[in-house]
Amino acid sequence: MRIIAGSARGVPLSAPPGLSTRPTADRVKEGLFSAIMPYLPGARVLDMFAGSGQLALEALSRGAASAVACDRDPRACAVIRRNAEKCRLDDPGRLTVLRSSFDRLHLLLPSATWFDLVFIDPPYGTGLAVSALVYLRQRGLLTPGALVAVESDAKDAPAAQGYALQRTYRYGDIAVTLLRRDDSAVEPFPGRSG
Repeated sequence: MRIIAGSARGVPLSAPPGLSTRPTADRVKEGLFSAIMPYLPGARVLDMFAGSGQLALEALSRGAASAVACDRDPRACAVIRRNAEKCRLDDPGRLTVLRSSFDRLHLLLPSATWFDLVFIDPPYGTGLAVSALVYLRQRGLLTPGALVAVESDAKDAPAAQGYALQRTYRYGDIAVTLLRRDDSAVEPFPGRSG
């Protein structure tokens, strides 16, 4: 597991101990980031089930403005901080690591916090991806036109849940579903060039 591109390219990453974390495979991550690359410059990112923090760190390495990495496991949060230091992406103005379950995240965020890009990669088969999608909308945490990337078992790719389905990519038994906040007037991401 490593950072694939950007300022921290090639830096190896550690995973939290135990079996509760399933790091995103490099080929899946490479495909995902190829698909979302136009949306990364200047984006405010949320990694909801962060594990090792690799998705948040990859986004920062490739030009995202800031990232919040959230995980309820204290061991995962410690690994995220160590990985950020190795990547030299640990500036508190750019990366915030929060120990929390995803559905209490709003209690730890400053008011008026919105995200342009969200990664949802919970344990497969738990229904947490759908709960996280509903939570993001109910709590108003998404900017207009925000992009949400959900990694799941290919058999359990989430329905749109009030989002606009952009595309689903399949990598063997894994699916990555890209959804956008569904608004009648979709505005470009803040900070996006072009």
